[in-house]
Amino acid sequence: MTDSAEKASDQQTIPADARSPGGRAGEAELFVRGYALGPWQTNSYVIGDEGTKECWIVDPSFGPSPVLRLVAERGLTPRAIVLTHTHVDHIGGIAEVLKQHPGLPIWVHRAEAGWLGNPLLNLSDGAGMRVTAPDASRLLNDGDELRLGGQTWRVLHTPGHSPGGVTLHHEPSGTALVGDTLFAGSIGRTDLPGGDYETLERSIRTRLYGLPDRTRCLPGHGPATTIGDEKRYNPFVPG
Repeated sequence: MTDSAEKASDQQTIPADARSPGGRAGEAELFVRGYALGPWQTNSYVIGDEGTKECWIVDPSFGPSPVLRLVAERGLTPRAIVLTHTHVDHIGGIAEVLKQHPGLPIWVHRAEAGWLGNPLLNLSDGAGMRVTAPDASRLLNDGDELRLGGQTWRVLHTPGHSPGGVTLHHEPSGTALVGDTLFAGSIGRTDLPGGDYETLERSIRTRLYGLPDRTRCLPGHGPATTIGDEKRYNPFVPG
C-alpha cells in the first residue's frame, strides 16, 4: 500500500524478470519473476535458483494462479513462503498456495509473529474480509542469512510501514526485494496501525540508501527502481 496513492497498476507481469549469474564463487544463477495480483495489484514474486530448481514464493497475494503456474511450468520446488510483511494484500494468497504445496514453511519477521492469524493486525478485518494464515515456521531477524540452493540472501529489518517490514537483499546480483518500504518515486504508507514516518525514513536512509546505487529494488507495488534513482528523485526521502 503506497503513501502517494494506493493506485492499482494495470500491469500483469512485473518487469522483474532477471537472470543474474552470481558475482561470487559458489553463488548460483538467480531467477526472479513477479506478478501484480489481487485488488491492490500487489507484486508477488518467485525467486528461484536455476541450478537446484528450488524457489521461494514471496508475498503471495490474492489469486496466485500465475505464480503457481510458473512454479509448475519451470519444474521448481518451493522451499518457503517468505513475507516482507503481513498486511492482507501480501498474505491473501497463502491459503491457495498451501493447497498445492501443503506444509510449505512461512517465514516472517518476529515483530509480526502474531499478525498472520489476527485479522485486525493484518488489516483484513478493516478491508471487509477476515484473512488468516498458519503461524510462521521461522521468525526472521535483522542480519539473518537465508539460503536458497546456492544463493545467500540477507535480511534487512526495514520497519516503518509496519513493525516487521523486511528487505531481502542478494548482494551478488544487486537485487533487493523491498516490500512496501520504498517504491519508484514514493514510499510506503505510515498511517496504518504500527506505521511510523520517522521509522520508515530511518529505514530507507540507513538500510536501503546504504546499498550500492546500482541495486535493483523490487517493491510490493508498481515498477522496479534502483537505489541510485530513488536517492536522486524520490520526493519523500531524497538521498
